[in-house]
Parts: sequence; C-alpha cells; structure tokens
Amino acid sequence: MDRPPNLPANTADNGAPQDPLDLPVRAVRGIGPERARLLERMRILTVGDLLFVRPRRHEDRRHLLTIAKLQKGQSSTVLGKIVALGTKTFRGGTRSVFEVILTDDTARLHCRWWNMPFMERLFTVGEELLVFGKVVSERPRTIDHPETEKIDGGDERSIHVGRVAPIYPLTEGLYQRNMRGMVWAALEQFGHVIKEPELAIVPSAPPGLNTPGAWMPRQTAVRLLHFPEEPHEPELARRRLALDEFVALQWEIQRRRKNLEAKSKAFPCAGSNALIRPFLAELPFKLTDAQTRVLREIRTDLGGSVPMRRLLQGDVGTGKTVVAACAALMTLESGYNVALMAPTQILADQLATNFRRWFGSLGIEVPLLTGNRSGDRESPPTSDRPTLWIGTHALIENGFTATRLGLVIIDEQHRFGVAQREKLVKKGFYPHLLVMTATPIPRTLGLTLYGDLDLSILDQSPEGRGRIRTHVRTPDALPKVWDFIRKELAQGRQAYIVYPRIQDSEEDDVKSVTREFPRVAEALKPYRVGLLHGQLNPDEKDQVMEKFRKGSLNALVATSVIEVGIDVPNATVMLIENAEQFGLAQLHQLRGRVGRGKHASHCILVGEQKTDAAKDRLKVMAETSDGFELAEADMRLRGPGELTGRAQSGLPEFRFGDLLEDRSLVELARNLVKQRLGNMK
Repeated sequence: MDRPPNLPANTADNGAPQDPLDLPVRAVRGIGPERARLLERMRILTVGDLLFVRPRRHEDRRHLLTIAKLQKGQSSTVLGKIVALGTKTFRGGTRSVFEVILTDDTARLHCRWWNMPFMERLFTVGEELLVFGKVVSERPRTIDHPETEKIDGGDERSIHVGRVAPIYPLTEGLYQRNMRGMVWAALEQFGHVIKEPELAIVPSAPPGLNTPGAWMPRQTAVRLLHFPEEPHEPELARRRLALDEFVALQWEIQRRRKNLEAKSKAFPCAGSNALIRPFLAELPFKLTDAQTRVLREIRTDLGGSVPMRRLLQGDVGTGKTVVAACAALMTLESGYNVALMAPTQILADQLATNFRRWFGSLGIEVPLLTGNRSGDRESPPTSDRPTLWIGTHALIENGFTATRLGLVIIDEQHRFGVAQREKLVKKGFYPHLLVMTATPIPRTLGLTLYGDLDLSILDQSPEGRGRIRTHVRTPDALPKVWDFIRKELAQGRQAYIVYPRIQDSEEDDVKSVTREFPRVAEALKPYRVGLLHGQLNPDEKDQVMEKFRKGSLNALVATSVIEVGIDVPNATVMLIENAEQFGLAQLHQLRGRVGRGKHASHCILVGEQKTDAAKDRLKVMAETSDGFELAEADMRLRGPGELTGRAQSGLPEFRFGDLLEDRSLVELARNLVKQRLGNMK
C-alpha cells in the first residue's frame, strides 16, 4: 500500500514516528535497487539488518607484507597492481588455469584459479588488488585461489586497507568491498540512532563480575563489531550484543514464571507421610543421599505458596522414577490427583506396571490412558480416592479431564515441546509441575530451554549396580562380537542388538532391524531372539517386551525405541551397529539399558568411523560414562540447534550469542533479569 502523501518518510502508516533502523535498506546512501535485491537474498531488508550483520572474521591489514617477504606455507595479505593476466588451456581442453600477475615494486606474485576461465572477465591490467591467501610456491611466488578485493583510490581506501577489516558473508554478485562500503555508509548515516534495548543494562559492571566488553554502550559495540581499532575488539563487541539477546530471552522466560506466581495459588501437596512410609519400607533398596536431598526440595515446593516448577535431571540409572513415585504419594496423601505423561507407549506401559506393583498394597488406582488401542481408554477409577493417571499424548487431548489435579509429572521432557507441557498443565488449575529427563542437558542449554524451572540433580547411582564397559569396534570384528554375546547368553544373561532403521534404504548401507533380524537369529542359535520396533502394533510390542522381561527371549533386536524407560536387570550386553548414526546423548541412553543389575555389563559400539566426527563421538563414548560430560561434548560436536531441535524446543536463533561458549553471559543475563524483576512491584 502506498504511503499517504501527508506522512513524512520516517513516519509509520499509523502516524507514529518510525524507528530509523526499520527503514528499508535503500534508505542508506549508495544502495540502489540492484544492491537492495542482492541484500534481500541474505535476508537483509532494513537498515537495522545491515547494521547488525555479523562479519565472518576480520583481517589485520595494518601491516601488509611486501610480496618479496612472502614465505611458503604462510597466509598473508599483500597489495599490488595487476601487470598481466590470462587463461591457459591444457591439452584436450578439459583443464585450464587463469592467472593474474601482481607487482608492488619488490617482487611479482602469481595468483592462479584452476578451471575457472570466467574469472578473466573480473580483472583489468592496471587495477590495484588486495590479495589474501597461502603461498604454495616461492619460485615463482604463487597463491592458488586467493581471496581478492579491488581497491580504488581516495578516502574509501581507508575502509579496506591499513586497518582491521571485516570479512562478511556474501551472495553471488556481491563483493567484500561493496559490502564493507554499504555497512560503513550505514554506520555514518544511522549509527547515532542505535539505542540501548528497552531492558537497559546498567552502564558499569557490578563488582566482581568479570565480563569484558559486556558493558560497553550498544552504539560502540556495533561500530567495533565492524570496524575495530584492535583485533580483539570484535569479540568484545559480540559479547555485548550477545548479552542483549540473552537478556531478552531471559526476560520472557522469567516474566512467564513471575506471572504464574502472581496469578495462581498452589494446592497444598506436601503430604502427611501416611503413604510414603509404607512405600519406602517395602522397597528392596535404600534411597541414595541424592534422592533424599531432591525429595526434600520437592516437598518444600509442594508445600509452598506458588505452584512448583521443577526440572529433575539425572543420569541413566540414578532413580528418577522412585523420586517421581514419592512426589506423587505426597500429592495423593494431600487429597489431590496426579497425571504422569510419558513419550512412548512402551514407557507408559512399563511405568503403569511399576506403579501398580508399588502402589497396589496402598489402595491407589493407576489407570492407563494412551489412545493407541481401545482397551487403553480404561474406565474411570472405581473409588473417590485420589488417583495417579499414567498416559502418553492422550493425556493432553480433549477427552481427558482430571478434577483436583495437584501434580503433573512429565517423563523424558526432551521428547515433548514446551507447548505440550503447557497444555497438560492447563488441564488443572495451575497444578505443581515436575519435569524429568534422563538426557543430561548442558548447563547453558538448561538455562535457556528450562530457565523458568528450578533445577534438581540426581548425581548418585544406587549401590549394587554392575560396572558397564564400553568397547568400540569396526565391522570386521563382528564374528568375535557374536562369540562374546553367545558366551553371555550361555551364562543366563540377555542382550540387546540395536540398529538405526526399521527398513532398508536405497540411498546408503545403513542396517535395518527387518533385514538383520533373521541374520541375528541365525548367529545366536539356539538362543531365542525377539524383534521390536515402532511399526509394530501396541499389542505386539507388549508381548515382545513381556517375553524379554520374563526371560523367555534371550536377545532383543530393536531400534532406538528401547532408548528410554526399559528396565531389565538381567540384560548385560548392548550391541549397537552403525553406531556413527546416533548422537552421543542417544548412545548414552541406549547404554543405560544395561548395567541395571548386579552383573558386569558391556556396551559394544560397531561403526565405520569414516569421518573425524564419527571417530570423536565414539571415542568420547568409550572414555567417559558421565552423562553430563557427554552432553557438553555432544553440543560441541553437533551444535545446540541439532542437539535439541529448534522447532520443538522453542530455542531461538541467536545472531551474536553462542551457546557453546557463552555460558557466563547466559548466567549473567539470568541474574540481571532476576534482579530487575525482583525490584518491580
């Protein structure tokens, strides 16, 4: 729609003053339709987009080398004038080399581009050229496929050479000198209107906070991001701008928590110990100190004035389910219902089995609601006593309602999105919430994904568990692996054999359970082998798992459907083929299916290890069994976006923030926002 003629160019359509940074990028002097079109490809549409584009790196061009001082193997920047150029085609016309020869009065430099004859159209004899690259030969001095930049005379020269110069991401048709010139022009024209964010950070650092660069003015940060005086300044500027991003995210997270506290009053669910005492007395083991500590934290929350919002994070085998059972009993003792949501049918079934066994003598009903079969939609409880509902996603569907819902427990939270969590909580009138995960979360991710939750950590395993040894093998070792598994089965133990896929793919040689099942059954004769994967119907899954649990099956060929919640103490071997196809967190979860009894256990990772990333991942698995160390390593290897899945987790894209490196900034932002909210009435 055209702008009304009575509104000035810096006025929004509603008549309000427009932020100059929201103006179209063509408002910058020197940017016409063609350049605006190229910038649009890079999602640079406004003045602000251009000012906040992040350089890929910087080159220190204050001390250019002369060509005569170039050394083989050294990456250097030189400035010279083109004295000759041309393309040579080799016999047969299948290969060519385009060459530019530069001089700076000390020597000549040959710049070569192989099989790129079109480059000849880009250069002219007599032009001044800035060249960056690694010297591959000294006689003659030669750089292959260097980065180049044409340099004009005049004042613009100071933007490109004689300084620490930014190197930007580009698109076809856009060159470094063009991009640098446009950013420079935008800073000259609009740099003075860059404002501090609405959540303004105090301009001086509080005592004791070592946060270099985090406190410089935002205008200064943007200038130093692009055109610093010293090489270390862009990183200081990035940290300042990253802090703004983290503060904005923490504000949303903590404001949501504060709003909950302001408008809701918690149900009193701390309990009376009437059910917990007999439950703990019947357990065949004693709670660990970590479990006791966490239960004390949970009881305090359940008895508080605002609804509990707590994340229970514990490595595989640390006893989260027992903690959840005690939290449920506190709520049930207090006269309120409990809902426990699990991500898979198999896990929901196993939880229902365990809780029915534990709670049967206490007179507590445990209905199961999964929605995958008609039999799962069980009739409502037969008494008016408080009830523990267990289910899958069916619990968040419209058909399920629970009055007096005092506590919601979500198992394996990483399998659910934030919206699903909130939907279940809204089934009641702001019930308490306990979120559990056996997938250790790197501290920085925890502060961003679960910043509105208080954290409890189970860092002890129950006594009497067997040690797990992890072995990395190549496929040629499989005959020996099968011999070892047969020896374990002969001693009465059981084994899992895991493959990445259900069906074969024509695109690669990754193994599938449907193809490998007959081969495994043959390799393990005369032992009985079962098959489990996600495409089996619920009844078939139940039958297979029940047979394996009771020992009727000696080995189970499965996909990662067994990743969480499966507890068979007699299983001592976990063989994972094509292990390079799995992430560290998933491998760790699978490994956690063994070592749950008193016998020594083994996790055998068989993979090709063709890439450095695959080698690193399997090496880390073999060297550590600490899930938190593995989570940090997984984030370094795969990055936070792939680790969590942005769409599901709600993790925003950061332009300047780096969740791999900026833990101190995330913690600082969290503390600053908490302080600001605490001062607000």
